[in-house]
Formats: sequence, C-alpha cells, structure tokens
Amino acid sequence: MSRRAASLLLLALSALLLGAERPRGLGDVVKVRRWSYPEFTRVVVELSRDVQGRLEHLAPDPSAKRPERLYLDLEGIWVGRRFDSGIPVGDGLLSAVRLGQNTLTKTRVVIDVENYGRHRMLLLSHPPRVVVDVYGAAAARERDAWRSPAEGSRHAGRLPAGMRPVRTVVLDAGHGGRDPGAIGFGVREKDVTLRLARMLAPELERRGFRVMLTREGDRYLSLEERTARAEAARGDLFVSLHANAAPRRSQNGIETYYLDADHEGHSMRVAARENGVSRQQLDPLQRTLGRLRMSETSVHSRRLASLVQSELIQGLPRRYRPVQDLGVKKGPFYVLFLSDMPAILVEAGFVTNRTEAQRLRDAGYVAAVAERIARGVERFRGDGARLALSRPR
Repeated sequence: MSRRAASLLLLALSALLLGAERPRGLGDVVKVRRWSYPEFTRVVVELSRDVQGRLEHLAPDPSAKRPERLYLDLEGIWVGRRFDSGIPVGDGLLSAVRLGQNTLTKTRVVIDVENYGRHRMLLLSHPPRVVVDVYGAAAARERDAWRSPAEGSRHAGRLPAGMRPVRTVVLDAGHGGRDPGAIGFGVREKDVTLRLARMLAPELERRGFRVMLTREGDRYLSLEERTARAEAARGDLFVSLHANAAPRRSQNGIETYYLDADHEGHSMRVAARENGVSRQQLDPLQRTLGRLRMSETSVHSRRLASLVQSELIQGLPRRYRPVQDLGVKKGPFYVLFLSDMPAILVEAGFVTNRTEAQRLRDAGYVAAVAERIARGVERFRGDGARLALSRPR
C-alpha cells in the first residue's frame, strides 16, 4: 500500500471513530494542564480511572516531514472530539499537546517537541493522572554529561545529586488557599508553613544560599505545580514545610521525613494526610515510584533529614524544651518523589496539641525553628564540601 493510500485510510478510520458511538465502560480525559519554564515543561493529563502505559519517543524524520514527538496510548479511555484543535504550547520546548481517539477504546496523547533533551513519565493515582516532564537539550546535557571516573570519562556538566555544590534551596510551604491543611486550637497549617518559609528564607540567604519559595502568599498550588517550580528553579535541595495533626491531643513532637521504599504505619498516616488521600489509597504504585528515585537521592535526603532533625531537637532555645524527638522517618510523599533532588519534609509540631499549637502561633518559636532548619542545611552543605575534597582525583 502506498503512503498516500495509507494516509487516506487513516483519515477514513478517524472519521468513522469520531462519528462512532462511545462504547460502554470507558474512562474519560478530565483535564489537561501544563507548566512551562525556560528549560523544563510539565504536562499533566488527569483521567477518571487509573491506566497503564509507556511513553514512546519518535525522533524527527525530515524525509517524511515528521517532527519530533512523544506519544502515549491510554487504553480504556475515551476523549472523543473534546480536544480536536489540540492544545498549543509554543514555549520553546513543546509546540503542542494533541489528544485523539486512536481506536474506539484507546486515546492517544501526542506531545510535539521543538527542543528535546530527555523526558520522564509518572503515573499517579487519586486522582488518576499522567505526569510527563520534558527537559530541553541544554538541561539534559548538564545532567547526562557527567560520568564517574570508573566509567573512564571526565567530569562535565552538572554533577549528580549529593556531589554538586548546594547553592539553591527550594522551600515549599505546604497547603495554602482553599487547602488549609491540619487545623487545631485556631491554628491552620497553611498559615504556619507560610510564616515558617518566610522566616527561613532570609536565614538561608544570610548563609549564602539562593532561595526559591514555591508559594509566597496564601494560594493553592497542586503538588505537580509545586514541584514543577522546584525543577524550573534548578534547585539543589527541596525542603517541604508542614505542621502535624493526630487524633490524640496529647501527641506532640517534631519529625522529619525523606522518601524511601519502606514505610511504617505512622508514616503512612502522615503521608496520606499530606498527600490529600485516604490511607487505603496509598497503593503499591506510589511506593514503586518512590523506589525508582531511591538510588540517586535517598541517601542524601536521609543525611539532610538527620542533620535538620538533630538541630531542631538539640538546638531550640531552652524555653521551648523539652521537645519530643519523633525521629527521622521514611514515607511515600508525592511532593518528595515529584522533585528530582534531595528532598525532605519537616513536621514542625502538632496543631492538635494545645502547647504546640500555641508555639506554632508564636513568631519567636517559628523564628527559632527557621534558624535551626537553616543550620541543618548549612551543615549538609559543609559535609558535602568535605566529601568532595576527600574524593580521589
């Protein structure tokens, strides 16, 4: 069959599909969102049911006048003619996102690429969604150019996590806007986290760090947008700030989390609350995604978490002691595995405990917490510098 005949047949089949009646039992494309930055674009396709799939990369073919693209088939999903005209992007990395009914029971997502370096895809649940990150060629060269001496090549580009200098810290004030987070004794988590971020930023800047806040006011940001901002800022560390809650009002203390494959019962409860899902919805998919990032960043995240937790427990002013040390723990937090850098989540106290709620409302206490977190990050940077100097050249 000639190429022209094949194209005509495809057009005919597409026309038949668009005019066909929707089969029963299919899920839907709910919405498509995207965030664009100079070297990074994130596309999120939200669905009404969980899916499996693999994102394929097609190199450009000048002879066929085919541009570079990524595509993904979503079996059991109906989109119909909802996105007939496509979604124009034109941000220098992507030109457009297109969705169409590839067969009666399958939707195809096509991402037309203008400047391709690398990509990654995550499948998330509750709500079901596909997250596609596309990095430009310059960003990909920096990440991929480095090889270890054992591999026989020289160091070039941006070093892997934990080996590069720590210059930029991303502060993520949890919750915000329509999402108040935990509430207790008149204290809202979203207010505590924003105040803490605002106090922590200058503490870090005084120590020579560049600081980026995912939110600077009382606004709602999805977890995807928070971490997209962190990626765009080319952060070296990600610190997510939260306040805790528990059914028992006597529960108190400070704990710091990092991402790992193994989780404890308490960690699952906290992760479910911070992820905005029920504990039963922390399914194996999320744990698998966390495991994918362990090898590169988990050891550095654990070290950062340990240093910050130590500073918070041992370094707070005497008037705020004793502080219950709930330890360094592992948990499946969306906001940690959606950030591609060493990342921790700090629970600075319980709003459901009367004493700690009063402290979290007190500017002096929040300032003291900010100072100790900054000290922990500074120690992490110092440890990294010593490790770099001790490596054989």
